[in-house]
Amino acid sequence: MGNTTSSAISKEILEDLKLNTKFTENEICQWYENFQKQCPTGRITPEEFEQIYNRFFPESDSKSYAQHVFRSFDTNDDGTLDFKEYIIALHMTSTGKTTRKLEWAFSLFDVDKNGYITKTEVTEICQAIFKLIPKEEQAKLPDDENTPEKRADKLWAFFEKKDNERLAEGEFIKGVIENANAMRLIHYEPIQQ
Repeated sequence: MGNTTSSAISKEILEDLKLNTKFTENEICQWYENFQKQCPTGRITPEEFEQIYNRFFPESDSKSYAQHVFRSFDTNDDGTLDFKEYIIALHMTSTGKTTRKLEWAFSLFDVDKNGYITKTEVTEICQAIFKLIPKEEQAKLPDDENTPEKRADKLWAFFEKKDNERLAEGEFIKGVIENANAMRLIHYEPIQQ
């Protein structure tokens, strides 16, 4: 009787998530219950994560973007997302402060996880983002954003770096905060109908 079942969230994880997110104990427990139903192993694989993204972007090719997002959320680099990583990611991308969201965005663009972003990495993520944009919306983009490479060039220009230079996290956050266009270019939001 003294042992809790695997279907209950540990007090340690619950307290940690209450401290580090804006979610209530009730919300965390509800998320955990749903997570256990969807992921009985207690982990999300990259393939399962891609399927989740496909539901959000059914008209687009979300695979490469989902892979990059997964990499940025897998903080312990074990190739899966556990419940804690999942909730922290959910918090950072939905309810977190702008700075926290930009810290996450930096980790998304830091493909090789070396603590810096290069123009090559910006181009890679812009290519993944571009695949999320339906063809009919791509056709409506401004001329200087209508290809992934142009989008990457425009974004990189905001940071005033040469093509062979690299960008630290603080520079990235400052550059994006100071420029609404940069903020818009680092992600994709479907046009509201």
